Amino acid sequence: MAASSYARAFPSFECRSEPDFSGSLPHPKAGVRFSGKYNSGSNRSQVYGLSSLIFRFPPNFVRQLSIKARRNCSNIGVAQVVAASWSNNQAGPEFTPAASAVDSSASAAVTSIGITAGDEEVAVVENADCNDQNVQIKGSTGVKYASFLNLDGSVAIHAGERLGRGIVTDAITTPVVNTSAYFFNKTSDLIDFKEKRRASFEYGRYGNPTTVVLEEKISALEGAESTLIVASGMCASTVMLLALVPAGGHIVTTTDCYRKTRVFIETILPKMGITATVIDPADMGALELTLNQKKVDLFFTESPTNPFLRCVDIELVSKLCREKGALVCIDGTFATPLNQKALALGADLVVHSATKFLGGHNDVLAGCISGPEKLVSVIRNLHHILGGALNPNAAYLIIRGMKTLHLRVQQQNSTALRMAEILEAHPKVNHVYYPGLPSHPEYHLAKKQMTGFGGVVSFEVDGDLLTTAKFVDALRIPYIAPSFGGCESIVDQPAIMSYWDLCQSDRAKYGILDNLVRFSFGVEDFEDVKADVLQALDSI
Repeated sequence: MAASSYARAFPSFECRSEPDFSGSLPHPKAGVRFSGKYNSGSNRSQVYGLSSLIFRFPPNFVRQLSIKARRNCSNIGVAQVVAASWSNNQAGPEFTPAASAVDSSASAAVTSIGITAGDEEVAVVENADCNDQNVQIKGSTGVKYASFLNLDGSVAIHAGERLGRGIVTDAITTPVVNTSAYFFNKTSDLIDFKEKRRASFEYGRYGNPTTVVLEEKISALEGAESTLIVASGMCASTVMLLALVPAGGHIVTTTDCYRKTRVFIETILPKMGITATVIDPADMGALELTLNQKKVDLFFTESPTNPFLRCVDIELVSKLCREKGALVCIDGTFATPLNQKALALGADLVVHSATKFLGGHNDVLAGCISGPEKLVSVIRNLHHILGGALNPNAAYLIIRGMKTLHLRVQQQNSTALRMAEILEAHPKVNHVYYPGLPSHPEYHLAKKQMTGFGGVVSFEVDGDLLTTAKFVDALRIPYIAPSFGGCESIVDQPAIMSYWDLCQSDRAKYGILDNLVRFSFGVEDFEDVKADVLQALDSI
């Protein structure tokens, strides 16, 4: 049936086996016409038996067909699939598996075509089932990803795009919509939008079609109702805190955390009367005491933390805070949504620096907040006021990066765990911090709430500041740089990279010793990385 449908659609085009650029054939305008009548007596082997078949379409064929196709559900795409199937067929009279794999509904919908070289008669493709729908899966709006995407790897690739992407296109990849504003055809359309009877965009700071795809992809991966994407990880943390903690409020955080987050909590929030209690990540007694003594609005920490990779019992923290009406927000940047599902463990919100593992290529800055719509919408409203919007080009880079997230994280998990074990056994390493090691204080907790332990390992070299710097300089594969989570390995000495403005004694208050190294393993070959690290250790 498929063969006969294709035959009706493209009847008797002239084909040749090899390109001919001699110009010896008559120009289509000179009377060469492509008949719409199918010659059933023609020798099909002449059509299908040639190698490297090339169809001679009139020069303006695609333009003519695409004009008509605007009213026929992009049938140009169907026509091109058919043409490609024919021209690539080298197996004789029967269609190849590639050709027969074309959806039978698409072939059945193509009923006739008439093509003329002139401008008066243009290609006509009839499609009874089109109804002017876009080529996205029919009726896909509202379909749950979990209905056919069961694993995180598939979700990271297809969520937000495969089902009902809000951009009208046949492209597999999501287009970058570079615009600062959106227009309305008439005032009544604008009023309908303002009164929420019409879905649309208005201004670039409030949303962008490319950015929405990224938000939906992250929501699907986190199991969240809503996600807000912003310009950086710090932007995500700060706008979340400002939106959800009232003036005069109180938060609980942990001793180990990203330094700039600590600076914001210690220096900016107090200007609004917001105070903080700082506890050890594992000290649940201190958390209970604070919840009982104070009106806590929010518990906020990383898990694992930066740079010592401490883990918080998210399930227990969420239970304790919920009983007292406090929100829980977990920064899951080190874990990624593949290694840990903070929302499923009970957290109200999860934030990420998408700059790191989500983007994965050390080429973009972004942050995100995921959770229930009622909370994310509050943060989104403040975000619209503060700015910090993500450029759609950056959103596209993260969308692209997330399609290899599961492959990258698998490699990084494996390399980091194996290297952590090697480092722990090395005589020139004093201590290793990695939640996948039994020596880690939250090892059993990490095993319970994580499926992988991440791609970052921190460790202390047996030596002083200069000895540690010598080790770092001897490494040849990793870059000496801030950040982590990308394809390329990155190494830094926190005492210099992040805390150099503090004296040694002040750094020590935060546990940052001069010999501490943070190593983010990329996706390089394990044996190369192992050899590089061991050689660098041997040099000190």
